[in-house]
Amino acid sequence: MSSDTLKTLFHPFEVDVLPLPGADTRALFLGAEPGFRLPTGFDATLHLVQGFRPDFRQLIASGQTVSPQVDGEGFDLALVLAGRHRGLNELRIAEAIERVGRGNLIVVAGGKEDGIASLRKRAGELLTLGDHLSKHHGQAFWFHRPADGSAADQLRAANPSLLVEERYETAPGMFSFDRVDAGSRFLSEQLPADIKGQVADFCAGWGFLSVAIAERSAGLVGLDLYEADHAALQAAGRTLARLMPNLPVKKFWHDLAGEPVVERYDVIVMNPPFHRGRAAEPELGSTIIRAAAKALKPGGRLFMVANRQLPYEPVLARVFSSHAEIARNEAFKVFQARR
Repeated sequence: MSSDTLKTLFHPFEVDVLPLPGADTRALFLGAEPGFRLPTGFDATLHLVQGFRPDFRQLIASGQTVSPQVDGEGFDLALVLAGRHRGLNELRIAEAIERVGRGNLIVVAGGKEDGIASLRKRAGELLTLGDHLSKHHGQAFWFHRPADGSAADQLRAANPSLLVEERYETAPGMFSFDRVDAGSRFLSEQLPADIKGQVADFCAGWGFLSVAIAERSAGLVGLDLYEADHAALQAAGRTLARLMPNLPVKKFWHDLAGEPVVERYDVIVMNPPFHRGRAAEPELGSTIIRAAAKALKPGGRLFMVANRQLPYEPVLARVFSSHAEIARNEAFKVFQARR
């Protein structure tokens, strides 16, 4: 997300349209991202919520108090940083309503390109809004928590958790939350039946590939899930516990591009991301490929899928003893590599 949106969020306080919170104020900050600067005199104690591991780590490193999910209630103020996911934005507003004290202020900000005007309109259908300000290519609006929680109930009802294909638990804001990602499905169709031993799913998301591995492979000793999205990781764990109750599963909320993997594996399966925000960054996938190579035992195998145009062959050649493309369709290619 652009740092401009963070500036937009604090702009009403900076220009004295909203009162600066004092040191006795407990402020909840939903969707907090690194790089924000508090206005002079903004002395509230911040409780940040960020479930994306790389952002969480940066916020911790800057000395902030951060958790991957909301803890506590009765906050004096809530700040909501809206992004591109409409459903997640609405759920964050619902969370803010539920967590602040009655009559307390809630401030929401987002970028124009991310649909903040539509979000304000939607909030205005359910709540009595105060004013709004536009600045830094975005918009901030605010309201006071109503006496009842009906608005929060309606926002939650409009954005429920899902069971994709009546099996996989997901929720708005997760990657491909309403359908199985086509690349992951293509990879699942290429997985051999002889996968065994200690296996990991890198970038596990909400667990589609993890379930595919578990169902196809009778020789699993254990399955470890690595995922940067805390909510998606918890959903994957619940799905596996329901579908594969006897399989030993461990969950790692992990930044594969920034944190070393301690465990070692016989097989790693992955559909690595190649975006940070809107821009494609193939180096992100390359970094995770290098992490997979380090995490495999000698002779261990990697199975991965990638968009056809992504140039991962050179990094595979550098960090594995052998690699081969084993399948391709109009959109994706699947690689097998051996350490």
